[in-house]
Amino acid sequence: MAGDTYNGSAAGQHGDHNTQNNHFHGAQRAKASWPHLVGRIPPQAECFQDRSEAARLRQVLAGGGTAVVGQPQPAPASVVLVGMGGVGKTQLAADYARTAVLAGEVDVLVWITASNITAAASGYGQAGVEVLGADPADPAAAALQFLAWLEPIPGRRPCRWLVVLDDIADPAALNGWWPPSSPHGRTLATTRRQDAALTGPSRPRIEVGVFTPAEAADYLTEALAAHNRTEPTADITALAHDLGCLPLALSQAAAYMVDAGKSCTAYRTLLADRTRTLADLSPDVLPYGQNHTMAAAWSLSMDYADQLRPVGLARPMLQLAAFLDPNSIPISVLTSQAARTYLAACRTNRSGLDDEAVAVSTDDADGALRALHRLSLIHIPASTISPESLKGSSEVVRVHQVIQRATRDSLTPVHYDSTARAAADALTDAWPDTERDTALAAALRANTTALLAAGQDGLLQPDTHVVVFRAGRSLGESGQVTAASNYFRQLCTLLRQHLGLDHPTTLNTRSNLAHWRGESGDAAGATAAYEELLHDRLRILGPDHPDTLTTRNNLAHWRGESGDAAGATAAYEELLQDQLRIQSLDHPTTLITRGNLARWRGESGDAAGTATAYEELLHDRLRIQGPDHPDTLTTRSNLAHWRGTAGDAAGTASAYEELLHDRLRIQGPDHPTTLITRSNLARWRGKSGDAAGAAIATEELLQDQLRIQGPDHPDTLATRSNLAHWRGKSGDVAGAITAYEELHRDQLRIQGPDHPDTLATRSNLAHWRGTAGDAAGTASAYDELLHDRLRIQGPDHPDTLITRNNLARWRGESGDAAGAAIATEELLQDQLRIQGPDHPTTLITRNNLAAWRGTAGDAAEAVTAYEELLHDRLRILGPDHPDTLITRSNLAHWRGESGDAAGAITAYEELLQDQLRIQGPDHADTLATRNSLAHWVWSGKTD
Repeated sequence: MAGDTYNGSAAGQHGDHNTQNNHFHGAQRAKASWPHLVGRIPPQAECFQDRSEAARLRQVLAGGGTAVVGQPQPAPASVVLVGMGGVGKTQLAADYARTAVLAGEVDVLVWITASNITAAASGYGQAGVEVLGADPADPAAAALQFLAWLEPIPGRRPCRWLVVLDDIADPAALNGWWPPSSPHGRTLATTRRQDAALTGPSRPRIEVGVFTPAEAADYLTEALAAHNRTEPTADITALAHDLGCLPLALSQAAAYMVDAGKSCTAYRTLLADRTRTLADLSPDVLPYGQNHTMAAAWSLSMDYADQLRPVGLARPMLQLAAFLDPNSIPISVLTSQAARTYLAACRTNRSGLDDEAVAVSTDDADGALRALHRLSLIHIPASTISPESLKGSSEVVRVHQVIQRATRDSLTPVHYDSTARAAADALTDAWPDTERDTALAAALRANTTALLAAGQDGLLQPDTHVVVFRAGRSLGESGQVTAASNYFRQLCTLLRQHLGLDHPTTLNTRSNLAHWRGESGDAAGATAAYEELLHDRLRILGPDHPDTLTTRNNLAHWRGESGDAAGATAAYEELLQDQLRIQSLDHPTTLITRGNLARWRGESGDAAGTATAYEELLHDRLRIQGPDHPDTLTTRSNLAHWRGTAGDAAGTASAYEELLHDRLRIQGPDHPTTLITRSNLARWRGKSGDAAGAAIATEELLQDQLRIQGPDHPDTLATRSNLAHWRGKSGDVAGAITAYEELHRDQLRIQGPDHPDTLATRSNLAHWRGTAGDAAGTASAYDELLHDRLRIQGPDHPDTLITRNNLARWRGESGDAAGAAIATEELLQDQLRIQGPDHPTTLITRNNLAAWRGTAGDAAEAVTAYEELLHDRLRILGPDHPDTLITRSNLAHWRGESGDAAGAITAYEELLQDQLRIQGPDHADTLATRNSLAHWVWSGKTD
């Protein structure tokens, strides 16, 4: 009956969670007329938000739906609103009750605060007195009489009743006190408890969460506007986010801001200040109907949880979780050995005894999590509740950030720092050596970020916890190299403030920053950073300190990566001499330097010498470290690579097959180095002439990398590039172009336009477009790429020189052979100056210059140039190297073009015999030679 006034016993109840005290005076009362209200519906909160949960509640109790998805049934007699403290469950229940009363849908409404059995029984007793006229002198009998009256009885006048049991704190205490099922009555309960006994098919649950971001922003806007306050929308949205859209926190923050005259920005600053507690940020007078500040709202729930089995573990478990990411704490972290050690110590300290800590099992840790979940202090997704799934590494729990803050605020300074380090130990314990689960790795990084924000002082000093570095390294290893660089840059700033400029940890962090700066594409910047670091390490540690030697190693590496292969070689030679003097021949870092020296000798042009150096290094590693050591396997990989570079492609493919077999045995199929070996094997199969086989192997590898490393990992992107290349080589030029276009778009998004890999993809895309017939467009693309390489990498960088070579080639292919010859000649002069006469790319440029001179009309000059080049390649590379064979082919061609068809035929015949011996009859180069031989034989007959 809308508009009527309902008078009942308020019994001194104020707010939504007070204990209800009803007083009986012995005199029997007359039965109340209907409609009638027993108890008091809490007043509607200011700026009440009409939420989706309210509509869902009305729908379920009206029979239009059910809280159990997929099980349609008649309207349930009972519904339970479940959620953490402060989300507004009582307000939703009050809104439903008030709406039902005003709509005339209820004859008797009983509102009971059910925080304990005494209050619940008192509420039922009062209802018996008022509705049935029961004896007020015997409230227990009155309560039972009322519950019996709620039972449907045929022939009796039906009563449409609604009983609200608000804030059930102990489900066991209500056994025997639930209203009966009735076609005329409904029961609505609110609770923080998640116990199975509370809900079921006939008593469905509705989860009540925090406000949506839009609801939270609307609430704050209205709450402030009610006091003539306006704030920028962006500031309101940001504050709502900081408070996790929690209604209780939003209302108290709004009241504080009004009382203290603070803006949203000022309140956010106070909230971020760890020297202030939530109690400091709560208003002196709470909003109407509220009885607890944010700081104390969950203390009773915590007390209940800590008494659940296993007793005494819920509180320290929540303290541990309070330092981690509120949205995604892996259960494997909270059940790790380090976490269980912390829980055991806390339980022992709490007992006050000097006994040794009793070990906490994984099941105990699971039990503590379940206890917290049962009190809605944490949230475990429904899919995670099964006995075994709680132990899964990828399952996560959530904790609201305001509960986390309140929990941290309760710790003493010493306990605060020790708990932060315990959380760091737990993260380290759960972090796998090889990150195969990308979602878990991302969650661990997010948790480290949250931990660093909450427990910075305890983590950074007196010694910086290893998890801080593990998170940054994980970023880089996952392919987010720019993010890793930014992470270590920020960490450097923090460590300078906490530890000082010359502290070893600060210096180590600078090294990490320089490394990831280089990995993100800035090799020159990495070189400069290592030069500065070396200067400081020499000053602080001296020349013979291991960290100084390591810095020299890193500096040499990035000098090479920035284009100075000769400088890197010289630096490694000097470093090796000092390491032999200081450390010994068999020291691990000495062996590493020997490998690095061999590599950069190869990059300087001495592939054969590099292969020999790796053979010697492999012999020593087998002696010192054994055949299964990771470094021994890496040396085998490097030896295979440089043997292939020296000309033995087939032998290299065989070596990689053997290496892959061992990696699968030792490291497993999903290990990153196993995947890299598969990539190398596919590459050298292609180099051996089996382009189609290389494409198939690379495609299979890509599927595994997508599963293991994810689509944005640098290795995955590199494999996509390789797959596009081998598709083109096997004849699918259009497919190669499409693949490179798609890859370029992703690299722009992930790595940015100036990353070396992005520039390389532009080069490859231009090449295959030219191969498809667009020579002029390709020349234009290389011209644009050269401009960017000059800006990013400088004129002397190897990649810049290669781009000049490609630009010259496609100018020639588009018809300007003379211009191509001039550009190639200018390039050769720079390569002789920068790289020297015997460098592989210098020899390639001489090959190209000879070809363009011949194409421009000077066939005789081309013959002379190729004769000179062949002499040098025989000296440098040997007679069986693929490049030597190619030079012989080119020489034969230009002999024929200069008029010596017979000489061309003889040269091709000799070359074919050698290719059949070295490369086999099916190699692409062998087939090309047979075709050229047939051409000149036919030309000779025609002549």
